[in-house]
Amino acid sequence: MDETVAEFIRRTILKIRMTEMMTILKAWNFLSDNELQTINFRQRKESLVQHLILLCEEKHASLNDAALLDIIYTQVHQHQKVWDVFQMSKEPGEDVDLFDMEQFKSSFKKILQRALKNVTVSFRDTEENAVWIRIAWGTQYTKPNQYKPTYVVHYSQTPYAFISFSRLRSNIPLLGQALTIASKHHQIVKMDLRSHYLDSLKAIVFKQYNQTFEIHNSTTPLEERSLGLDINIDSRIIHENAIEKNRVQRVTQETFGDYPQPRLEFAQYKLETKFKSDLNGGVLAERQEPLRCLIKFSSPHLLEALKSLAPAGIADAPLSPLLTCIPNKGMNYFKIRDK
Repeated sequence: MDETVAEFIRRTILKIRMTEMMTILKAWNFLSDNELQTINFRQRKESLVQHLILLCEEKHASLNDAALLDIIYTQVHQHQKVWDVFQMSKEPGEDVDLFDMEQFKSSFKKILQRALKNVTVSFRDTEENAVWIRIAWGTQYTKPNQYKPTYVVHYSQTPYAFISFSRLRSNIPLLGQALTIASKHHQIVKMDLRSHYLDSLKAIVFKQYNQTFEIHNSTTPLEERSLGLDINIDSRIIHENAIEKNRVQRVTQETFGDYPQPRLEFAQYKLETKFKSDLNGGVLAERQEPLRCLIKFSSPHLLEALKSLAPAGIADAPLSPLLTCIPNKGMNYFKIRDK
């Protein structure tokens, strides 16, 4: 086994928590059950790593084997990455082609390797008709950097790709070309949508966020259903106006639904406007450049936080459509200009 492969595997194993070690190694499926049973998982981690490296050397682990282990680790800890959403499209009137995953992978890899001498591409299929792609970039003169790869998640029969960049954003055009050609699309554009939570991004672009719970046959009155509204509200707060309380709950339910919201950490708004006044003179009256400002809302779970504002009495109901339209528009970056 090559020394660089051994070091790659060693670094990956060192990142894995002991509590999840066996699960990840089994998912890797490189070492047999009998080989895994020879490992003492109660020993010091450095000794455990050395034992695993010896087993990998005996089985002549390849760079692709090491990359597959890294993909599995990243799948488990996908929230540690920042994911951007890209959308592909076909020409107007162009027929929809049947998707062949093996053909897609072969074409994608060939396109990158023809354009760039030093690049390694690895794949892992999932049960959700998706493929995880790991790309380690090099240059014409340097070997691929295995420790700062790009990850791509593409769902078959969809025009979406979720991409996490570690470095070399200069390779985005080449990556986009490989995706569009391999998936038989015409062009690709970056959406204004980003998050650490890949499942939430998927729920937004696939419009799955309102399918979590079936509520049509519920016999519980609306005001008693768990809308995720009253859980964190101070019990000392007394609503003197019951009619207003019910109105706020109804408007909040109509706006957000009574299902868990997709998890996003922020929404960013860039405002650009020109000063307008009927009065003559003033410092800003003759200003030609527009006024610009940036507003950013952030929270560990932004949409659930917005959903709780009105019931908590912090904001009026309904909230501004600029805040509530995030899932429907599929974006959390906004540019607001004068019409």
